[in-house]
Amino acid sequence: MIRISARAAAATAGAAAAAALGIAFSFEWWGGLVPCPMCLMERWPYRVAIVLGVLGAVLPRPAPRLALVALLATGLVAVAASGAHVGVEFGWWPSPLPACAAPNLGSGSIAERLQRMPVRPSKPCEDPVYPLPWLPLSFAELDLLFALALSSGIALSLSLNQGRRR
Repeated sequence: MIRISARAAAATAGAAAAAALGIAFSFEWWGGLVPCPMCLMERWPYRVAIVLGVLGAVLPRPAPRLALVALLATGLVAVAASGAHVGVEFGWWPSPLPACAAPNLGSGSIAERLQRMPVRPSKPCEDPVYPLPWLPLSFAELDLLFALALSSGIALSLSLNQGRRR
């Protein structure tokens, strides 16, 4: 069985989180896809995972193992956030974020309403975005699968490293 050090596992998890954010940003910047507020919220655990991965890779013992434990918790938060988004996309429950609803521009003149409009239009959280026409998964579903895989890999690494200590 291949064993990977806690330091290498933390660095790999941080790099995987950076890759996930890079893919999301590339589809946004070059693909022209507009993320919804829930999509933007789902990016935060990956930012935290990048920082934890770097800390786990550079700090002395026992920091790498502690970073892996924190990375696992961060991965589970990412699973919960993307799972909530998938539920919103499938219509199982309404979005928990008020920003996902249509903007309420209130009353007043047309000029006043135009001033209150957001600079960048938001995409409704209920509308799934498919990155490629032949790929029948929305970004929320892909994020859920990636977060599950990342969390599983970290948990596996933790269990293998625990076996090595005995």
